[in-house]
Amino acid sequence: MKYSAIALVLVCSGFVLQAQNKYPDPEFSKEVYFLKKDSVNSLVRLEKGSSKMDNKTKMGGMGGYEMGYTLDEEKSTVRINKQPDLSFVFSTGASVNTSSPEKDSMMRANGMDPAMMNAMDGMSMNDPANTISLYKAETAKNKRKFLMQKAGGAFGGKKSQSGDKYTFSVRKIREGYWELVIDKPLPKGEYAFKMMGMGPSNMDGSTTLFAFGIE
Repeated sequence: MKYSAIALVLVCSGFVLQAQNKYPDPEFSKEVYFLKKDSVNSLVRLEKGSSKMDNKTKMGGMGGYEMGYTLDEEKSTVRINKQPDLSFVFSTGASVNTSSPEKDSMMRANGMDPAMMNAMDGMSMNDPANTISLYKAETAKNKRKFLMQKAGGAFGGKKSQSGDKYTFSVRKIREGYWELVIDKPLPKGEYAFKMMGMGPSNMDGSTTLFAFGIE
């Protein structure tokens, strides 16, 4: 009976490993890649850019306003065929260890539980659901505008509303590696994942964008 249990654990571990191996490792960490599900499950690197939040008002705000990010060119260089099921992947490259003896001692001295605080730190730093959002662009004048908020103004325009945001579900594949499964088919157009708090470009206050187009 003991040996049967061990064999079952080994078999289950083998299946888990096999499933994980279907997800290739990206060349660069902390970037969103398109997961092309074919015979080899390959990854496609998305167009990477950065943009600072741009606030535009008309007539001192009476004519409306827009808040968002902009990328040059009306179309991304990365094209993906429209399909019912789209998946992307995101990897931190390694698991994040936020603990140290000194830090833990300081937490205890201040009446905090190190295990709980480190777990919260790991979630906020690692979980892409906390740092990544997906938006559809408005294209005009050789630009792609990813609006976070907009309003039509006081002269019969539309009320304040959020940008064209799409949701995705996060599936953890292994430590530091997630699959982002788009919840519903994406219409034809231009899109970008907005990344907060990642990459050297954020030192200047900009936000990292990973763009692609749906044909």
